[in-house]
Amino acid sequence: MTTIYKTNFEDIKLKNRGKVRDIYEFDNFLLFVATDRISAFDVVMNEPIPSKGKILNQISKFWLTKTKDIIANHYITDDVRQYPSACQKYADVLDGRSMLVKKCKPLPIEAIVRGYIAGSGWKEYQKTQSICGIPLPEGLQEFQKLPEPIYTPSTKEEIGHDINVNFDYTVNLLGQELANRIKETSLNLFKFASSYLEGKGLILADTKFEFGLDNNGNLTLIDEVLTPDSSRFWLSEDYAPGKPQYNFDKQVLRDYLESLAWDKVPPPPPLPPEIINKIVEKYKEAFKRIIGKDFDEN
Repeated sequence: MTTIYKTNFEDIKLKNRGKVRDIYEFDNFLLFVATDRISAFDVVMNEPIPSKGKILNQISKFWLTKTKDIIANHYITDDVRQYPSACQKYADVLDGRSMLVKKCKPLPIEAIVRGYIAGSGWKEYQKTQSICGIPLPEGLQEFQKLPEPIYTPSTKEEIGHDINVNFDYTVNLLGQELANRIKETSLNLFKFASSYLEGKGLILADTKFEFGLDNNGNLTLIDEVLTPDSSRFWLSEDYAPGKPQYNFDKQVLRDYLESLAWDKVPPPPPLPPEIINKIVEKYKEAFKRIIGKDFDEN
């Protein structure tokens, strides 16, 4: 099984190398390449996770296709034969783990929607009984379902952790109309995906969306969508508030790292094969439940 930790397409302009994606630039398009890198606590691990990039890329394509009636998105094609000619020599690498997308101007917020209380939201609730300035009922347990999904945006930091902010912050940053549209669209996407996943035996606890403006100034959904890297999925049949959930995301990795005496700054500790294998199985199971078929590694 071939893993791709990093790509180097020397005759194509590299725009950015993120935690997972290598992004290449053409005049009117971007080429997103999902590698097998994995990060936790904003640190990229040294070991690749086999098939991870292909799984994430194909899950994103699935959702981008399925939600295009809710909001326009940047997806053009994942058929390498339709990519620019400079890409063709890299077809073996690109096949299954890449997509050609429209260039958009990214907006400087993460659009986070929470249907359940977990993660940083749970930590904030314990201190303030609210999340991002939204007051919540007393006595909620960790992992409990919220009365309604809530929109809890954050900043997008180039270095370090994103910072949770309130809705007024996004209004001041983007203007009332655009901030409202992002909030409304994010909640609509979350409700659509939650309803779909219920039929697949999954709970969508929370997720993040990213938006940009296309060349005509239209709000556009960009980046990855509803993947195990950007979302918290739980198994419905195993769910109960107040106890650890059956996760389909990076929680296996986070739990392992939390068990170590690691200060969460580079360099990361090595990942043992059994942890890597557990992560692979979680991603494959998420793929099967979301898309409805086994992941094909070829």
